[in-house]
Amino acid sequence: MSKVIVFDLYGVIARTQTEAARRRLEGLAGISGEPFWDAYWACRPDYDAGQESAAYWATVAGRLGATFADVPALIEADLESWTEVDAEMVDLVVGLADQGRTLGLLSNIIADLVPRFEARHDAWLSRFDVLTYSCDIGVAKPDPRAYEICAERMGVAPADVIFFDDSERNVVAAREAGMTAEVFTGPAQIRGLVAAQEA
Repeated sequence: MSKVIVFDLYGVIARTQTEAARRRLEGLAGISGEPFWDAYWACRPDYDAGQESAAYWATVAGRLGATFADVPALIEADLESWTEVDAEMVDLVVGLADQGRTLGLLSNIIADLVPRFEARHDAWLSRFDVLTYSCDIGVAKPDPRAYEICAERMGVAPADVIFFDDSERNVVAAREAGMTAEVFTGPAQIRGLVAAQEA
C-alpha cells in the first residue's frame, strides 16, 4: 500500500446522521420521509461545492414547493448532525501519522460546517498533511477534478495515492482518476492492508 493514504470523511472517520438527527430536521422542515430527503440530497452537490446555507435551503424548499418557517434552525440542526466521529478510526489515523504515513482527507463538506468541525476535532485533523474540502475547491466527488486537486495538493500523482471512501460511486471515480481506491468497510480493512504491506 502506498505511504500516501487519502480518506473520505463522512462514513469513514466521521459518522453520518443519526435517526434522531434526521427526525429533527424533518420536524423543523414540516415535511417528512422520502420527499424531504430526495430534495435534501438532490440539492446537496451545489452546497458541497460552496453554495451558501440559506441559498441551499431555499433551493430545497423550492424543489418541495414549500416554505420553511425557521431556516436558521434548520441550518443549525443540519450542521450539528454532521459533527460526530468514530473514535476507533480517529485512533487509527493518529497511529498511521505516528508511523510516518502521508495522510490526506478528501471530503464533500459544506463551508459552514468546516470551522465547527475543525474546532471540535483539531487534535486529530492536524495529523493530516493535506485537508481537501469540496467547498474550498469548488467541486465535489465524484467529479474527477476533486481527486486531481487532492493529489496535486499532496504533491503526488494520483497513481501514488490509495483512497478509501464508503461510496462505491466515489471509489469508481477515484480509480478512473488514476488512484488505487477501496470501498471502506471498517478499521480492520485498513489495518490489514497496512500489515500486508509491511510483511
